[in-house]
Amino acid sequence: MQTSTTSPTKAPPATGPVGPLDRFFRITERGSTIGREIRGGFATFFTMAYILVLNPIILGGTEDKFGQTLDATQLATATALVAAVMTVIMGVGGNLPLALAAGLGLNAVVAFQVAPLMSWDDAMGLIVLEGLLICVLVLTGLREAVMHAIPQALKQAISVGIGLFIAFIGFVDAGFVTRIPDAANTTVPVQLGTGTLTGWPMLIFCLGVLVTIVLLSRKVKGAILISIVLMTVLAVVVNALADIETWGLTTPALPDHPLAAPDFGLLGQFDVLGAFGQVSILTVVLLTFTLILSDFFDTMGTVVGVTAEAGLLDERGQVPGLGRVLLIDSTAAVAGGAASASSATTYIESAAGVGEGARTGFASVITGGMFTLALFMTPLLTIVPLQAASPALVAVGFLMMTQVRHIDWDRYELAVPAFLTIAVMPFTYSITNGIGAGFVAYVVIKACLGKAREVHWLLWGTAALFLVYFAIEPVKQLLGTT
Repeated sequence: MQTSTTSPTKAPPATGPVGPLDRFFRITERGSTIGREIRGGFATFFTMAYILVLNPIILGGTEDKFGQTLDATQLATATALVAAVMTVIMGVGGNLPLALAAGLGLNAVVAFQVAPLMSWDDAMGLIVLEGLLICVLVLTGLREAVMHAIPQALKQAISVGIGLFIAFIGFVDAGFVTRIPDAANTTVPVQLGTGTLTGWPMLIFCLGVLVTIVLLSRKVKGAILISIVLMTVLAVVVNALADIETWGLTTPALPDHPLAAPDFGLLGQFDVLGAFGQVSILTVVLLTFTLILSDFFDTMGTVVGVTAEAGLLDERGQVPGLGRVLLIDSTAAVAGGAASASSATTYIESAAGVGEGARTGFASVITGGMFTLALFMTPLLTIVPLQAASPALVAVGFLMMTQVRHIDWDRYELAVPAFLTIAVMPFTYSITNGIGAGFVAYVVIKACLGKAREVHWLLWGTAALFLVYFAIEPVKQLLGTT
């Protein structure tokens, strides 16, 4: 069974003269237009621009083993620079509408698990080492082989799971869904707002969701981008007129000084072998293993999910130019560590650009260009509040969810692993966890049905690695590293 090539977001064939830019990116060939690619590039940028604020908060708010912290301004520069360079390289080299930036989750691992054990230079050196090892996996063909070994039903489930995950991210980022503290003594882990929906920021989000779905239903060109811009303008007006306690990470207020000079002071501040002098070799191995597995499968899920939604998978359900795409993504991990921005990876928010009709790497060039501008215009470009950008994630989640119809739910040996993949991603807030749950269930069910020979040997090995990944704390205790 093929992954959908009739997705509701698949652009109709474009007509008109074909120029050099069109030929290079195969824009018309993929049923897109330069206008759609530009809108898609902008939409992707605005849905992931929060990383310019969030990455400095996560990395800059933590001390290393020696009590040192990273400068927030330098972190913002490093984050924007890596995102700009690697996204453009992905666009030109991979020709897919995929954007890259410092990976959420990975940066938290660096900040809260790695840095307390060593210096920041050593921690970033470990990221560089992790990226180099993944590059080796790509160059040997192992990373691509694992992706090709995945059954089609699980690829479709990965896309659907990411759809639910990205919608959940949108609800959480906007504050529409919040976590209930354990002290509340309730069996409900999340709730609606603070129990109810209150405040102007929440109104902006709800209006944004309604505007986005109405525009999509009416098939308005640029629906997602129009919604982001309209809600941002409305948020700026509301913020100026109303007394609002907080908008969260970003406040929609026009800055006094829209330009800011970049500070490249963190570039090159890393030590690849430094970690070995701070902790045991076994600890280094376990930390690196955790980083590699998360990076490896987060990217795999994102690339498959976004390209499937764009209708770009071939007749065998494979990603075009996958080897180049994976090598660029692996190089981004190295670049992120070398710039002290943490490991950079492909973003699921790229699906927002696909929702706008982006089908080629030209959209990524536009997104990378916006990150380049952000080096100098961070105060202006980060006024978009999460309440204005998050409706795009909810809408894209719906679009990706539609691929669930292609899974054969009558074949339990495929349906159960697919279900676990879909459910575990949003429930654990991790693409990697969802993929791992699906892989392990698939292998176990096949073996119990006497169909072990139908499972590719790479899936056996990957499932075994995931068992170690899920049991990493007991493994550490057995090895005496905790």
